[in-house]
Amino acid sequence: MIGMFVGTQIKPTRQIVSLWFPRLASDRILRARPIDGPFVLTLKENNANRIYCLNKAAEQQGLYRGMPFSDACAFCPSLHSMPADPHADQHFLRTLRRWANRYSPWIGLEGNDGLTLDATGSTHLFGNEATMISDMQQRLAHAGITACFGVGTSRGAAWALAHYSDAPVPDDMQATLAVLPVAALRIDHKTDVALQRLGLRSIGDLIATERGPLARRFGTNLLLRLDQVLGVQPESITPLKDPPHYAVRMTLPEPIGLCADVMAGVERLLSQLCHKLAADGIGARVLVLTLRRVDREAQEVELRLARALHDSARILPLFQRGVDDVDAGFGIDQLRLMATQVETLPVQQISHVSNSGKDQLDDLITRLGARIGLESIQRFLPADSHIPERSFIIAPAAFSKADDAWTMSRPRPLHLFPPEAIAGHTPQPPDHFYWRRMALTIGRRHGPERIAPEWWMADEYWRSGVRDYWRVETRQGRRLWLFFTPQNPAWFVQGEFA
Repeated sequence: MIGMFVGTQIKPTRQIVSLWFPRLASDRILRARPIDGPFVLTLKENNANRIYCLNKAAEQQGLYRGMPFSDACAFCPSLHSMPADPHADQHFLRTLRRWANRYSPWIGLEGNDGLTLDATGSTHLFGNEATMISDMQQRLAHAGITACFGVGTSRGAAWALAHYSDAPVPDDMQATLAVLPVAALRIDHKTDVALQRLGLRSIGDLIATERGPLARRFGTNLLLRLDQVLGVQPESITPLKDPPHYAVRMTLPEPIGLCADVMAGVERLLSQLCHKLAADGIGARVLVLTLRRVDREAQEVELRLARALHDSARILPLFQRGVDDVDAGFGIDQLRLMATQVETLPVQQISHVSNSGKDQLDDLITRLGARIGLESIQRFLPADSHIPERSFIIAPAAFSKADDAWTMSRPRPLHLFPPEAIAGHTPQPPDHFYWRRMALTIGRRHGPERIAPEWWMADEYWRSGVRDYWRVETRQGRRLWLFFTPQNPAWFVQGEFA
């Protein structure tokens, strides 16, 4: 008899935990900025501003999701509101997923406001399912996050309990599921309404109904959802991959204090870190070197690069200035290097053509940026505007790409300045005029080039009418850019060619 049980394994019953955060977006905002009273987040949908998420106080005022915001303000004059940010909400949900790793390593997202945990084999670490759920409730409530829970033998059952049941851990799973509404099967609203019109209002009603007529009327998806809730049809949980962490550390047996020794340690750490970055096709934009002294005080050296890199030979010399300013105290016993901001590098064709000129420029920008800030080093970029003053923008050189395709249908002056009036009232440029206390005589002229204001722009930058621009060459050697205003006859100088 004993031999019959040799090698036999008893498969444990699956324990799936579903966490639903019904007020995820509003809780995220209210944790940082608490507000007393009704509060909603709004999102524009179909040219209408509607309620995206709301707190409990707003629900007590009769407000609901999808309600027009104008109607909500009429119902509740004291309503507080903010625009919604779905991208930040998803980032917050992923943060909660990392927090839930304390209960299970197998966690997946459930829509835009929920998590699903496969806690099979881990609930005993907390005593039982009820104790684990109680611990979750206490921690989330302390953090100001509203959550509903459900524990079932299948993913569908756990989801149904979290959304439609007050008992997260029921004593009788089948009886509890049977009384839940058919909407707990995760079906669309149209199917839900059609089933209720037929008198099938609960999961128990569907179980007692013949499957053939249901399949012919509603398709196989309804029966699939029913089997998933009952655990007949398996449903997997796809966990998210943890984001890569680009950091390396070195603990020294003896403290060091010389800059050369620190740079030698940084060289070893940088080589390891760049190897990780290169393997993933990633480049570092911001690197932080943390130096821990023997007195447990830490100093940081931040290096912001003008371009994403994973070349240790180019990055290492850029740390020299920051390391020289470090106070080593009685010695440094630990070095930690982390890439706090990374970017995906484009795939490049390996070629014999050198690109050292571009690399040297980026390194120069990085060195200057370490002293005066990367935002202080700027470059000119073309802008989509035919108005001379708006044909370019100024952007930080480290965070913009140089555009070599400056296209101009007509020559433009190298120096632009505010229009300066000169004498003349005829459409043709004056033969003689005074400008900046200089008597000038026109030798050659080219034009006119008529430029109209951008009437579609909202601001009042230029509303005086059209301008006729001329390029003139004076006998004194000045090459100027003049324009004439026909609606109010006058001449102005606005630029000078090189």
